[in-house]
Amino acid sequence: MNLEAVRNFRFEPVFHTYTHRDTMLYALGLGYGSNPLDPSQLGFVYEAGLQAVPSICCVLAHPGFWARRPELEIDWLKLLHGEQSFEIHHLIPPEGTVKASYEIAAVMDKGAGKGAVLHLVKSLNDADTGERLATVRSVLFLRGDGGYGSFGNAPPEPSPLSEQSPSHVKDIPTLPQSALIYRLSGDYNPIHADPVAATKAGFERPILHGLCTLGIATRAILATFADEVPGRLNSLSVRFSRPVFPGETIRTEFFAAGGQVRFRSRAVERDVIVLDRGTAVLRA
Repeated sequence: MNLEAVRNFRFEPVFHTYTHRDTMLYALGLGYGSNPLDPSQLGFVYEAGLQAVPSICCVLAHPGFWARRPELEIDWLKLLHGEQSFEIHHLIPPEGTVKASYEIAAVMDKGAGKGAVLHLVKSLNDADTGERLATVRSVLFLRGDGGYGSFGNAPPEPSPLSEQSPSHVKDIPTLPQSALIYRLSGDYNPIHADPVAATKAGFERPILHGLCTLGIATRAILATFADEVPGRLNSLSVRFSRPVFPGETIRTEFFAAGGQVRFRSRAVERDVIVLDRGTAVLRA
């Protein structure tokens, strides 16, 4: 990694016009509509009274695979998505045009041979009014880029969860074709569709997108604590721990305390934690 090039790198603003169709397709990728007679699910997949799932802020106005730019000298083949968070400042409309501004806020060097951690911040605004809709933070683990130095100030790492039994549990099944649906929302990495590409990346078969798993956890939170009202979710953060295989059931375990909910998600069939150290903050 060329640390100075990364420090000085500036993104061009990204504009993204999306429609009701895009909002419904995103929700279908999270499994909404599995019960087409459930009005709480239809609210996210049917144009009459359509609502956007708050986690759509993670996929709107994607900057492309910027880490492959040669001047940055990032070993992008060893890049992993480690954590993700978002804060909703204003209800995201089901259609419109947004403007995203990106900034590399920090790089934390873990040492030669140990990698580095990069913190990327996205500010998402309504392109017409300028109103801030969301702030989205991505933590990227650069496994091949340790030993080059640090800059910026990184937020503290999320704390471990309690060892107590969860207060609530929500199971949401995925479909064998879930990754093929979700990728139509913008992430066309072939490891989510092509068995050959997935095998070369070290997986036995194509995996579900990490942001899809995050979206399913968002869905579980809305169903369990927010009466399916998107405006009640203020913020969410999570650490990605293991991949999900399409067709698995995702069980989200909650530890509720007032307006804050800690959570983790596991793939039921393999009994492995796939999301960890999650926190959701709810509005009254």
